[in-house]
Amino acid sequence: MQFILGILVIVLGVYMILKTEDVLRNFGSSSFFERHLGTEGGSRLGYKLLGLLLIFLGLVIMLGISDDFLRFLLSPLIRVSQ
Repeated sequence: MQFILGILVIVLGVYMILKTEDVLRNFGSSSFFERHLGTEGGSRLGYKLLGLLLIFLGLVIMLGISDDFLRFLLSPLIRVSQ
């Protein structure tokens, strides 16, 4: 099941990258992206970055390394709390 879920997340990420204009038309521009990533194309760049993040998360889910990846990300917090 996690393999299929990972593939679906990857496909969504690829769609966001390839069809950024459609995503922008459906969801509108984001003031956060416009403010931090540029004045005219900030939302387009932000949606492309979100697509890349989705592709990466899809690979993590598909390969079944989500537990190890979360342990790696949270290791500085876990070390401090012990």
